[in-house]
Amino acid sequence: MATFTTSASREKILGKLRNGLQKGMLPMPFPEADNTPISKLIVQPSGSLEECFAQEFIRLGGKFIFCENELELLQNLQLLHDGEEWQQVLCSEPYLLDFFQKGKLDFVQTAQPELHTADACITGCEALVARTGSFLFSSRQPMGRVASVYFPVHIVVAFARQLVPDIGDGLHLLQQRYKEALPSMINLNTGPSRTADIEKTLVVGVHGPGEVYCLFVNN
Repeated sequence: MATFTTSASREKILGKLRNGLQKGMLPMPFPEADNTPISKLIVQPSGSLEECFAQEFIRLGGKFIFCENELELLQNLQLLHDGEEWQQVLCSEPYLLDFFQKGKLDFVQTAQPELHTADACITGCEALVARTGSFLFSSRQPMGRVASVYFPVHIVVAFARQLVPDIGDGLHLLQQRYKEALPSMINLNTGPSRTADIEKTLVVGVHGPGEVYCLFVNN
């Protein structure tokens, strides 16, 4: 094994740096944080999980539509399509696509990456995070790496049973669902895509959808 010689001047400089770092060490400002459960450090949602999710989701630019049941889901999606005058709406989830076709929503088509000019894409989600107003998506969903970011409008159909209080609860839900075969990608999406990289000006819809809808089914 080769040995490398070090000059005296270099060692002198390094020694001064070590001494300076040791003298300049400051005590941890909040030492009790290491012994405090993280759940006590984070403000917990007040009110129902549904209300908390809706408030946070809307605050971050999302558009929340409450559906009492599946029939209202069909009605609200029809109204949304007609009001926005969308020409092409895709759906990546087979069970949702089948449900929409049985409900006579003929404007909904099977999602395919080559249909890049579509106006909107409908997906499901793995979970809803109430505290942050976020969705959890994964690569185990159909078109899981593409559907939620590829189209200008993203419509998420979610159910009350998918609501969890916080991010950790959502990850625990995925662990229970997939056991040892966790998805290779788990993505937390919060509101429309936004960036302030250019001259610190907030721009929406640069790296993903400019509009995000949540059709929340309360059953």
